Parts: sequence; structure tokens; C-alpha cells
Amino acid sequence: MVRLVADAMTRQVVYLPEDTPLDEAAQVMRDRDIGDVVVTSGPTMTGIVTDRDIVVRALAERLPPTATTLGSIATRELLMVEQSASVEEAVQAMRERGVRRLLVCDADRNLVGILSLSDIALLPTSSTAV
Repeated sequence: MVRLVADAMTRQVVYLPEDTPLDEAAQVMRDRDIGDVVVTSGPTMTGIVTDRDIVVRALAERLPPTATTLGSIATRELLMVEQSASVEEAVQAMRERGVRRLLVCDADRNLVGILSLSDIALLPTSSTAV
């Protein structure tokens, strides 16, 4: 059975402005039980920051979490996959690009979710090989 990205993705997308301090972003991630936020400048998506980014790019470098902003540590390359793609296609794209998450869009390229390796890991094992 072919599983689609739409079946596995997380539909909750949280957007935060690029001038949001890291401590605030971490609190939002904790409160919403998510591992990433999409970074914006006005209405434009400018990047993505994960909980791991906060630890590796900021805390491990001893950057102050109250003074360091999302924009300063965000990954600027936004990789997208259509929700109608198969999970196998998404996994292949993740492998090729060395990423753990993909933004998910609809046919009109509107953001509708995020697909992470943990989303894929939660799928029944008989439906996909990771």
C-alpha cells in the first residue's frame, strides 16, 4: 500500500517572526509539543528552526537565548514536498538532502504541514520502509 505524505504529516504549523528570541521560541515548542517553527519576515517564510538547531547552533555556541533571534540561526533553504507525494519519495528527498524535515505544500504551493522523520517512524511498519 502506497502511503501519501498527507497521511503522515503534522498539520500544525507554527509561524514565528525572525526577531523572536530563542527562549520564547523554545517555550512555544514546549507548549505546543512540536520540534520546529517556520520563521517569517512579515508574510514571507524565511526559514525553519528546530529544537535541535537551538541546542546545536545557539546553546552549544554559548549564545544567549534571550538575545539571540530565530533569524540568526534559521535554516534558510526551505525544502518542500507536495502532500500528494508518496512517503517513500519524501524519504528519498530527505536522504538526498540530509534533512530530517520537509515542508509540505498543496498543489498551489501553499504550506499545509510539515513531515518529519518522527512522523514517518510512527507509520505502521508494513506500509513503508524507512
